[in-house]
Amino acid sequence: MALRLGTRGSPLARWQAEWTAAALQALGHDVELVPITTSGDREQSGPIGAIGTQGVFTKELQRALLDGSIDFAVHSLKDLPTEPIAGLTLAAVPDRGPIGDCLVSPHFRSLDELPQGAIVGTGSQRRRAQLLHARGDLQMKDVRGNVDTRLRKLADGEYAAIILAEAGLKRLKLDGHIAQVLPRNVVLPAVGQGALGIEARADDAATLAALKKLDHAETHAAVNAERAMLHHLRGGCLAPVGGWARIEEGGQLRLSGVVLRADGSERLHVEQAGDVGKAVDLGQAVAEELLKLGAARLIADSRGPSSHTAP
Repeated sequence: MALRLGTRGSPLARWQAEWTAAALQALGHDVELVPITTSGDREQSGPIGAIGTQGVFTKELQRALLDGSIDFAVHSLKDLPTEPIAGLTLAAVPDRGPIGDCLVSPHFRSLDELPQGAIVGTGSQRRRAQLLHARGDLQMKDVRGNVDTRLRKLADGEYAAIILAEAGLKRLKLDGHIAQVLPRNVVLPAVGQGALGIEARADDAATLAALKKLDHAETHAAVNAERAMLHHLRGGCLAPVGGWARIEEGGQLRLSGVVLRADGSERLHVEQAGDVGKAVDLGQAVAEELLKLGAARLIADSRGPSSHTAP
């Protein structure tokens, strides 16, 4: 019997699903793609946070998993909330793709080249806050839609530049649009950026056994550290929080974390290293240091005056 893979219909989601299906088929498994539309796909105008919930690209897929309509789902891991869902598990995290954020512009080759007051498009508070911290003169404007839609809006002159994930552009063979991969010390990526998260039912032993062969241990450890940090901060995937974990030459896991005020006026940064086998502990330790520096206040401020408690 074929394994049923739930997928959103966007070009990037289809790429992720087809890559995963091909990897499983190469291991001898039959895979059937099942299209599912999410609230994030339906609501294509206004800032992503205005839809009113985390998991706007994942909840419908998770519902389909829980009701047995599909056997597994593939997410962009940066979109998957860190709050566990009873009955579901992160079954595999394949080898990570590029993690960077990219400046895309037809006229300017770097962040430094952008003129004073340039309009830059992004739907991410994390990107917005970090860019404003580096260049407080920029005008940040929301941009929604799939990658092709955003590139078309850029070509139409609505923005001097837009910011997109390096992994998405490369997977869609659109990396010729990249003007600059932004330096990590300027823009730290989203937690889980560049990684795929394959989710399945925790009691589906046959599907879990098939998916386990796609897991990449080092990537899984890195994203576990990042996600533990974000969860401990109670930041949510829409907050101005960045995290990047990587295995160093000596075999240790190093995690960098940042939390910013939404307007970029404050930036907190913590970096620590630890044992790969204790990735969650490392994530929690980095979060604790950020909280001591005042991260909870900055995260609460990013949600507005009526939201000074974590969800």
